[in-house]
Amino acid sequence: MRKRFILLTVMVSAVLLTGFAHKFYVGIVQINHAPEKKMLQITTRLFVDDLENALEKKYGHRFHLGEASQTQQDVTQMKQYLAERLIIEVNGQPQPLTYLSNELENTVLICYYRVANVEKITSLHVKAKVLFDYVTDQQNIIQTNINGKKSSLLLTPDNPEGTVNL
Repeated sequence: MRKRFILLTVMVSAVLLTGFAHKFYVGIVQINHAPEKKMLQITTRLFVDDLENALEKKYGHRFHLGEASQTQQDVTQMKQYLAERLIIEVNGQPQPLTYLSNELENTVLICYYRVANVEKITSLHVKAKVLFDYVTDQQNIIQTNINGKKSSLLLTPDNPEGTVNL
């Protein structure tokens, strides 16, 4: 219960501080299993300035994610960056993430993904190194709703992966 309270506090703080320069670095990955659709529905939430700065450092040009001036190259390179750093294994098998779209909400970029053909989940392993190469204080919170059970993981550069207990 205390762990959920801490996670909720971090999330609420992120929402309240989105209009200000933030001094903490947190990303949120929500993974829901939709058994009736045989898929995982995945949402990432990252501070857009941190993501754009990491992408600019990697690719050498400015990004305009979630803006009207966002280019196809911006999206393609963002997808590549995230695919290299967010890896989900279901039942011991790595799963390809299908990118659907993104939107900007205040200063947070929300990206939507899905993983098809997921009927039953007996194990879920997540590696989330998103922004670890850019910010040493980055933390990624993984929230799941699998088989009707909600769980959370806190991933850091020292502990970049974890398994959800089902």
